Amino acid sequence: MITVVGSGTGVAAGGGPDWRGVSLAVGARRHLDAADVPSGVRRVVLGPLSPALDAVAEHLTGDGRVVVLASGDPGFFGIVRALAERFGPRALDVRPSVPSVALAFARAGLPWDDAAVVSAHGRDPRTAVNVCRAHPKTAVLTGPGAGPAELGAALAAAGPRRTLVVASSLGTAGERVEWLSPAEAADRVWPDEVSVVLCLDEARLLAAAPRALAGPPRPPAGWALPEDAFVHRDSMVTKYEVRALALARLGPRPGDLVWDVGAGSGSVAVECARLGAAAIAVERAADGVERCRANAAAHGVDVHTVHGAAPAALAELPDPDAVFVGGGGRELESIVSLCARRARRAVVVTLAALDRVPAVRAALGAAGLACDGVLLQSSRLSPLPGDVTRLAAGNPVFVLWGTRPATEGVPS
Repeated sequence: MITVVGSGTGVAAGGGPDWRGVSLAVGARRHLDAADVPSGVRRVVLGPLSPALDAVAEHLTGDGRVVVLASGDPGFFGIVRALAERFGPRALDVRPSVPSVALAFARAGLPWDDAAVVSAHGRDPRTAVNVCRAHPKTAVLTGPGAGPAELGAALAAAGPRRTLVVASSLGTAGERVEWLSPAEAADRVWPDEVSVVLCLDEARLLAAAPRALAGPPRPPAGWALPEDAFVHRDSMVTKYEVRALALARLGPRPGDLVWDVGAGSGSVAVECARLGAAAIAVERAADGVERCRANAAAHGVDVHTVHGAAPAALAELPDPDAVFVGGGGRELESIVSLCARRARRAVVVTLAALDRVPAVRAALGAAGLACDGVLLQSSRLSPLPGDVTRLAAGNPVFVLWGTRPATEGVPS
């Protein structure tokens, strides 16, 4: 039997370890030291996981019992997953303590059934940063290289207004909870004992209504919204048929970052944000920037809007997962080339002019993307006098896309 005991944030359910018959104790050094492991019990300090699991397997072949010490609830982004995969859930006696996320929100005086929770411990921190950009209430489980300073620096550089609540040494005598801006967090040197960082939009700390399903709001039931759902100038908005195909090829999802280059009204950026992705709209016209911001506010999503002309305006932006290019003029080829080099997964380009198709395809291919595309031409139902209907043809649009090989369908 493997007894997994959560510690550090309160008394574990079922009590602490019973050391009778235990031959092996596994855990972080601070947990082993705090647990007062008997002298006759072998200690394995957690570092790389495989040697620790091998040691557990060795002790289970005899009559010895194993105790694994972890933080908080070890079944929540913790070691229970690895133990269950290796030894099966019936070999485990799990005694969780209070989850660090629950304790951090309690210290902040906030409910957390409407929060996004993401782990940056041992993972690429960009996913956590993008979730913080997209959602008004996020908890980040930190790790080396993905702590308050790194999160703060990324959010201060490109992101909506946020407040960070940094919770250190939760459940101990040295517990500390601090509220500060991303820039302030970026300028600090933080101890390893940071437990969790809450990233909050203080204007939207509470869900609008009681929730039935935990986590951030579900993606909307509808997408490819009609053009009149957005403020735009002289019909300069991506038509919903084109937007539907573009969204399908962009594949926006929570944890992603999408650029909308030549955003105009920002309709693509807004729709990506409604589907859970972080979105950056790049627009060179000042009135277009205001329309992007107005549309994001109207739909209740965060879109970081950059006023500037591509490709120069793209230089300081964080690398995207996917890019939509809906404008570009004479700079289109260089814009597509830059976007294709930096996009992790896909680039979608819409064109009215046939003459530009070869150059865009070449730019996508030169960056190593597999290129495909269609000429999209649709006719909408349009009423006529006498209660009859005709088909009104829209202007044809080329939709080209490039996908980086071996990334399509890969989970984040």
